[in-house]
Amino acid sequence: MRFLDDRAYEEVAGGAMRINRDVAIAQHVFILQPYVKWSAKRTTPVDVTPDDQLAEATALIHSLPNWQVARSLKVPLESLERKTLFGSGKIAEIKELLAQLRNERQVNSIFVSKGTLSFAQRQFLEDEFKLPVLDRYSVVIQILRLHATSAEARLQVAMAELPYIWSQAKDASATQTRRQGYSLTDQQKEILRTRERKLRAELDDVRRQRRLLRKKRKQLNCPTAAVVGYTNAGKTSLIKALTMEDAMQPRNQLFATLDVTAHAGYLPCNLQIIYMDTVGFMSDLPTGLFECFVATLEDAMLADIIIHVQDLSHPCHAAQRAHVEATLRSLAFSVSQGNSNAGELPPIINVFNKCDLLKPNAQVSMLAEQTDTAMCHLTSARTHAGLQTLLKDVEQQILDVTGRRKLQVRVPSGGPEMAWLYKNAAVVDTKADEQNAEKILMRVVISQCTLDQFMREFC
Repeated sequence: MRFLDDRAYEEVAGGAMRINRDVAIAQHVFILQPYVKWSAKRTTPVDVTPDDQLAEATALIHSLPNWQVARSLKVPLESLERKTLFGSGKIAEIKELLAQLRNERQVNSIFVSKGTLSFAQRQFLEDEFKLPVLDRYSVVIQILRLHATSAEARLQVAMAELPYIWSQAKDASATQTRRQGYSLTDQQKEILRTRERKLRAELDDVRRQRRLLRKKRKQLNCPTAAVVGYTNAGKTSLIKALTMEDAMQPRNQLFATLDVTAHAGYLPCNLQIIYMDTVGFMSDLPTGLFECFVATLEDAMLADIIIHVQDLSHPCHAAQRAHVEATLRSLAFSVSQGNSNAGELPPIINVFNKCDLLKPNAQVSMLAEQTDTAMCHLTSARTHAGLQTLLKDVEQQILDVTGRRKLQVRVPSGGPEMAWLYKNAAVVDTKADEQNAEKILMRVVISQCTLDQFMREFC
């Protein structure tokens, strides 16, 4: 893992992405939110407004310590693909605003809230504004670097950086800008190739370890539920509410969770379940960025069910839901390649979280818009509203998917049969047999395989 701290690589990454490991350095950022004026040419959903896009861009900057928004501006465009991005009139207007900002306060960089800027676009803007220019990919990488504390997370963030650096270098070569000062030397290319080889080898080890852990969980016959959703939708808060795990510390931040972590809880039938917390998704970013997390997202894609947590109070709730669903479908193919069920997803339960932030009539209206209300739940991880109904639905889905069923068994009170069932099945409750004082009635949740073992052992 020492190869991750490589000064030569950091110089290449810093030049391509305008990022710095020293997040303690104060940054005053000028946010430019471009949007396409004509609906026929827009790539964003109709119900996502430029104000919504700007709010998310602002939240990204505020996710980094010591980073502040000096000014923000929405910029209407005819296309996001032109080399200059902005027209000459808008360039002049931005330059004037920058001059005012320089007189009032320090401005360190410009954040153009577009998924990725081409090398030509960024080079032109930096030449015009004389400031480093960031796009959404590079800002998100900066946030991921900050939150990557475990070895697995650091590996996956490091892998996510490489496609961006290679694409910038390729674009620079295509535009023949070697004389302008950016082009990878043969030595730098070898640094990137070596780093990529080492990362793939390390991540292959991670995937093997994850497979072993999944195999052990399967041997323990413990069902799993993957908790997924848009970043900051409340996934960790919901898991904490369902498991009552005090050690979990949810944070009101974008991309606060990078590791897929397992948390044990119990369903109403007393069956133990493992909830898998996952990295959040975000729109206007290449799917390839999240595919770099496939080593840990495998746990989510191969779970028994998926719980899709959504922030019901967010104005772009519908668009966020659609984006997560599309990303899940894309990741399902990446994870399941070579399998007969490639591309298939487990059953999905939609959880509309933060319902306490909406008025009751708004909650009813939101729920009425859903086509499959049987798989939708209004909840609040903060107030615990709706959690019992959700747990019952999770229980039913788990029983259906795993082939478990509820049975009542009559066994000798205090006998080995009773001890065996407590060890190998989920005991819902017990009561004395009114017809035979030496017997006890046990209601259990048990799979057919486990039931067959019980029958062989005691019958």
